[in-house]
Amino acid sequence: MNLRRAKIIGTGHYMPEIEVKNEDFLDWEFYDKNGKINKSNEEIIRKFVEITNIKARRFVRDELVTSDIAAEAARKALENAGIDKEDLDFIIVASNYGDIEQGTLFSDYVPSLASRVKYKLQIKNPASVAFDLLYGCPGWLEGVIQAHIRMQAGYSKYALIIGAETLSRIRDPYSRDSMIFADGAGATVLELTENPEEGILSFLSHTYAYPEAKLLWNAPSVNTRHDQSKKYIFMQGHKIYEFALSKVPSAMKACFDKSGEDIKNLKKIFIHQANEKMDEAIVKRFFRLYGMQAPEGVMPSNIDFMGNSSVATIPTLMDQVLKGMIENQKLNRGDLILLASVGAGMNINAVTMRF
Repeated sequence: MNLRRAKIIGTGHYMPEIEVKNEDFLDWEFYDKNGKINKSNEEIIRKFVEITNIKARRFVRDELVTSDIAAEAARKALENAGIDKEDLDFIIVASNYGDIEQGTLFSDYVPSLASRVKYKLQIKNPASVAFDLLYGCPGWLEGVIQAHIRMQAGYSKYALIIGAETLSRIRDPYSRDSMIFADGAGATVLELTENPEEGILSFLSHTYAYPEAKLLWNAPSVNTRHDQSKKYIFMQGHKIYEFALSKVPSAMKACFDKSGEDIKNLKKIFIHQANEKMDEAIVKRFFRLYGMQAPEGVMPSNIDFMGNSSVATIPTLMDQVLKGMIENQKLNRGDLILLASVGAGMNINAVTMRF
């Protein structure tokens, strides 16, 4: 039996300084494919909160790009881990759009974000391999899985996994759905362990691409009077909601069952902060598969004040829980936890671990 596995030894996140509250959209113009929406902004925002529970989100300052905030989250995670940055065997940065400078919609991946982060951290060790991961919202968690696999194979001892995104730069300012998007960065340092009482116990990754690949896309603004040469992110929110509820709970169960652990010992579920109503429904269906009700407080959440920052949501949430920033939530050494995400493709992944 291979006892090699990855465990988390450090966490960090970057919270963008600019807070954008729902009230800031009261004077906005909202459009859909049929033209200007014939509803008051108060009604649009009220319905949005009912569906998502997002009351505010965070945007980066104009001078920052994704690799900047990724590096800042990484610095905090490395400091928390207490290891020499030169000992990192590899660095993975998960994002969707790379570096996008304010005022442009150009996705810049040359050089890779991971190489830029390595440069900004001033890591000189050439054996510390840096590469990017494009996997949609589950990208950070997929990076954790890839690190675990490398450690199981005996290739690595330390890894830095970062999820960072600046979706404020790629959202259509006229779409009401764009109120869901936010910026942020979260990072974790992983270490090889052979202790059977800690680290990753099981994992699962799935991709549903037919026809689910077309549930997200880039397109010009829904306001046809706006520059139609620029493309923004769009999604079929209702269909993604239905897909997630039909596929994610069973994937989570399959992952957890592979761990061999008792479901009654599961302490926390850290799920991608896409939509609180959807996340709560997923967790309820997951426990229902075991003939149980979801325990109170099992699902920490920060989407009400952070919004959806894609690949950054889970590592950010974990770090905030550890730092006491989420009310009535605590994570202790040895806790059995489940991590899960869904998005873009559509990709689903999950990890069971002892923290």
